[in-house]
Amino acid sequence: MPDVRSVRLLAGLFALLVTAGPSLGQTAESAPSDDRPDDRPDVLFIAVDDLNDWIGCLTNERSPLGGGHPQTDTPNLDRLAARGVLFTNAHCAAPACNPSRTAIMTGRRPSSTGLYLNAQSWPRTVEGVPTLSETFKNAGYDTRGGGKIFHGSHPREQDERFWHEYFPLPGFPTPEAAQGKSTANGLGKGHFDWAPLDVGDEELGDTKLTDWATGVLKEESPGPRFTAVGLYRPHLPWFVPQKYFDAVPADPALPPSPEGDLNDVPAPGVKMARPQGDHAAVTKADQWSAGVRAYLANIRYADGQVGRLLDALNASGRADNTIVVLWGDHGWHLGEKEHWRKFTLWERATRVPLMILAPGVTEAGGRCDAPVELTSLYPTLCNLCGVPAPEGLDAPSLRPLLANPRAPWEHAAVTTHGRGNTSVRGERFRLIRYADGERELYDHRVDPGEYNNLLNKDAEHIAADALAKSLPTDYVPNAPTSGGAKGPREAGK
Repeated sequence: MPDVRSVRLLAGLFALLVTAGPSLGQTAESAPSDDRPDDRPDVLFIAVDDLNDWIGCLTNERSPLGGGHPQTDTPNLDRLAARGVLFTNAHCAAPACNPSRTAIMTGRRPSSTGLYLNAQSWPRTVEGVPTLSETFKNAGYDTRGGGKIFHGSHPREQDERFWHEYFPLPGFPTPEAAQGKSTANGLGKGHFDWAPLDVGDEELGDTKLTDWATGVLKEESPGPRFTAVGLYRPHLPWFVPQKYFDAVPADPALPPSPEGDLNDVPAPGVKMARPQGDHAAVTKADQWSAGVRAYLANIRYADGQVGRLLDALNASGRADNTIVVLWGDHGWHLGEKEHWRKFTLWERATRVPLMILAPGVTEAGGRCDAPVELTSLYPTLCNLCGVPAPEGLDAPSLRPLLANPRAPWEHAAVTTHGRGNTSVRGERFRLIRYADGERELYDHRVDPGEYNNLLNKDAEHIAADALAKSLPTDYVPNAPTSGGAKGPREAGK
């Protein structure tokens, strides 16, 4: 019988001969039969909440603050990226936790599910829809999940539907550690806060989550495993031990936010930016540097937990047959476009870290500049693992790009925020079209900061017409809110 690596190589060659699509090369016969061992690869699926592109391997020396941050330090993320394929032009399906994660776990964009915003109910949205972990569970995988995979907690019946075991998100941080910190930065904005803590790593929820996950990775089990670990940091509030703040310059470089940057942005975009909201409060309180420092400190802490996961995998004896996928659910503004948080359709909110290591398929040091979206993770993992993919997935498998990062790619990355508002990111240009028909277009070859809207004052551009072909042709109605009421009003209205 040929060894596992040879089997995978032959499967990879076959996959490249078939047409790329949501179920690239998949058939029901892909799964092993009862009379041969199940040597399908394991999957380690790592999510990092609110992590933008401020990681070492995405820092662009030509435009340091247009991509990455020159003072970030992420050795563990960087070592994972160096072992597989780093996607340098990856984007979320929505710039908010709930719709982004729902799109990843269903393989369906917000325009197909109706889940556009955080306030909507993902448990009701996925009723009758096969989720990623459920598909792997039904295909014979041992599925374990922990932390933040979907948005918020799981109803008990869905824990059992999606997972063999689910470790809920631990308290974050513990009440004792957070006591007295609710207005540490003086802004009085609830969880929009940051400060160092006089505690050890063991007090934080992500450390407890990683303790659980490393135990799972080191367990001995005969069949294939799908292990999902959802780290919460660097989500707000930015409270981590003092040592992580000490590792970041007290006066870090600030992201550029040129005066008048919103002058050529149409009204719906300005409304999303909310320049008189968080950014006005942060600058008035002279907290911009402190906020950037706190975010960088939290990234360092999260990177350490990723390192612990990778070390546990290496010690498990199963690393040579484990696919590792690491993704951030959306980007994050820290003053760009006079905005903080996510919730916009610009590069800072849509661009995400994405790296995939697939033994026998990827080669070390691969970098792919093609525009891809996280909705593709579902069909990609099905294809790599020989798990039949369900019908109705919205994005293509990334398998061809994993085998050859320079392979032809005719797709764009589609991001939606609120019903009718969508960005399409190509290899060079970004087109934004709002529900009222207003548009923006940016040329990233000469304008990575997106300062010059090429469609300002009713101008036309050939690139806009090309990207417009990837816009959704229909947006299904809003999904119900978590409380069961009618869906929210469309963003930007």
